Amino acid sequence: MALGLVLNVIQITLDYFNARQSMEEEIHALIDISVSPASQIAYNIDVRLAEELLDGLLRHPATIDARIIDNDGQTMAAASQSSPDSPYRRISDLLFEASRVFSQELRVPQLEDLPLGQLIVTIDTYHYGLQFLERASYTLVSGLLKSLILTAALLGIFYLVLTRPMLNVISALGQVKASSPEKVRLPVPANHQEDEIGTMVGIINQHLETIDSSLAQLRTAETAMKNYSSQLEQEVDDRTREISEKNEALQRSNRALIKAKEDAMRRARARANFLASMSHEIRTPLNGVLGMLGLALEGNLDPTLRDRLEVAFNAGESLLGLLNDILDISKVEAGKLSLENIPFSMRNLIEESATLHAQQARRKNIELVNEIDPALPESFLGDPTRTRQILNNLLSNAIKFTDEGSVFIKASYADGSLRLDVIDTGIGMSSEALHKIFSPFSQADAETTRLYGGTGLGLTLCRQLVERMHGQILVDSRQGRGTHFTVTLPLPMHEDSSRDELPKVAARLRNIGVTLAIGPGNAHRSPIERQLRAWRIPVWEPEDDQGGVLIAMAENGDNPAPDLAQGWQGEGVILANATGTSNRSGASHQFLSLPLRRDELYRCLCRVVGILREDTEVQPIPTLTPATTPATLKILLVEDNQVNQMVASSLLKKLGHQVDHAENGQRALEALEADRYDLVLMDCQMPIMDGYEATRRIRKNPNWRDLPIIAVTANVMQGDREDCIAAGMNDYVTKPYNRDELRAAITRWAPPLPEH
Repeated sequence: MALGLVLNVIQITLDYFNARQSMEEEIHALIDISVSPASQIAYNIDVRLAEELLDGLLRHPATIDARIIDNDGQTMAAASQSSPDSPYRRISDLLFEASRVFSQELRVPQLEDLPLGQLIVTIDTYHYGLQFLERASYTLVSGLLKSLILTAALLGIFYLVLTRPMLNVISALGQVKASSPEKVRLPVPANHQEDEIGTMVGIINQHLETIDSSLAQLRTAETAMKNYSSQLEQEVDDRTREISEKNEALQRSNRALIKAKEDAMRRARARANFLASMSHEIRTPLNGVLGMLGLALEGNLDPTLRDRLEVAFNAGESLLGLLNDILDISKVEAGKLSLENIPFSMRNLIEESATLHAQQARRKNIELVNEIDPALPESFLGDPTRTRQILNNLLSNAIKFTDEGSVFIKASYADGSLRLDVIDTGIGMSSEALHKIFSPFSQADAETTRLYGGTGLGLTLCRQLVERMHGQILVDSRQGRGTHFTVTLPLPMHEDSSRDELPKVAARLRNIGVTLAIGPGNAHRSPIERQLRAWRIPVWEPEDDQGGVLIAMAENGDNPAPDLAQGWQGEGVILANATGTSNRSGASHQFLSLPLRRDELYRCLCRVVGILREDTEVQPIPTLTPATTPATLKILLVEDNQVNQMVASSLLKKLGHQVDHAENGQRALEALEADRYDLVLMDCQMPIMDGYEATRRIRKNPNWRDLPIIAVTANVMQGDREDCIAAGMNDYVTKPYNRDELRAAITRWAPPLPEH
């Protein structure tokens, strides 16, 4: 019966889908027949014929409404009738929906492109639902009756053939006594000697004989087991003693491991303290060196002396960068590197990095190409500082190891992952070198170190930062064919992120178009053309003679673009400058610096067609610019190193402030009691009383609770900033002193100007 029911349900299900398909085909056939006369009626606007056609459609038992709608959405003609009511209607509506609406566009063959309106037919599905329910009821009832008849017949046959003989066998088995099963043999039922039942009885009798022999063997085995039991007890005692000894050895090993772990943790803390101390000790004299060199370079110097001082200043900054890389690697390995999760523009970050390295590429006469996917989201959530650090390291390496050709930066976003590609045509690496380039202090080979220099820390830091951000960095390279680095970072889009679109104010650029006179062999053509097409601005070749805005390369030589620009009769000319040496004086053209920056391209397009003036910025991004610092602040500089005092004092005086000194925290408290100050610059590590203790005592005095205190320290390890804030300081500035960073911090915390 269950099988019959399942088959009936399958048949009804297939009938249901066939009914729906038949309904669709029948209604579509009805509409296909009517659409041609309806198109002619709509074309001739014959209302009477339309009504006759619709009345004819209503003669179909399922049609409840038919209407012709003209191209303006107005009803030309309509006909309808009420739906029939029935107690089975709810079931029909559940299976086939209450009604279905079908529509067909009206067109005449001679005017295929002219829309004339729509023929809309509303179908009441009850007509088809009732037919389906009748067939389903018949199928279900007839199937159940067939299943009942078949079941009764099978039960009678099974009883006679199987059940009754089996009951006889079971009755005989019930007479077997558990104490002596080997003494009993089962009789074979009459007329079943040659079938399965007779075979089964024979097998049971064989098993009873086997049981008889097995019992004898079992009694023999029982005697042997008693003999082995005593031996097993002795063996268990021996094994227990061995396990106890091994447990004691394991406990001793655990105690040794715990002691080794504690020793490792002590060494790690000692290493962190050593790095913090070395950072402070190295940065303190380095601050004096860079500060004094910076002050010396601000004066009027002999060119030769200035060159020497600049070399020394650059060497000091390189030493500072090396120190920062070592500290970053140490922080990553110690698990103390914290990452920000703030909104930032990846496009702006890449363009800034490319602009920063453009001069380095120009000095080596190689092309630096910025090829960002125009569909790249505008804002991501992540750590912009560490992302910039990764990109700058890869770009610096690519330019350093490339003597001719080009370096490409590519960026795209898909499936929640940001992909950065840095591709160069440099010296490349062997397969053996690829296995060690991410190791600290490693280069591809000794020849690379001699020719190009470097410490081998950049790629190590990149790998550790990428892994810390749950990303992946891959490299593909061949000797003499360049290197391809791929960085994948799982950065989510910011909720305010939007796609790149051309602003409405510049919409007429789509009507003007651009003639791109940059050859296909030029690496900068592709990013410019992709961005223009993303804005849906038409792009033409010079031979198309379409006019519009001309974009050409500014360099002379074999390139005929400058000659074409001189006689250009279109909207204007933009000269793309890849060398940084084009002369703008007296030029009426716009100059586009390369590598490409999207906003700069937009500004040039707008200015050349007169949408913007030369001095107008395009939709400037609002930034939190600090209020202008008062002309003069009275600042207390708490610093124990005399060289750093001189550097900081000179910077502060050049910023227009008055400066007093204090050698330690105790002297700072005495100075605050003797005079009034607008702001305190506090070193953290000083003799007698350090900056943390001095700040805590200052905050205990009600008169000094609102006094701004900015920490100025050479410590840059994880937790130093938090320690300063916890002690009561307002901000944190690292040494060596940076004028812009120091000015920004003072501006943020300077007391407001008095109101007049």
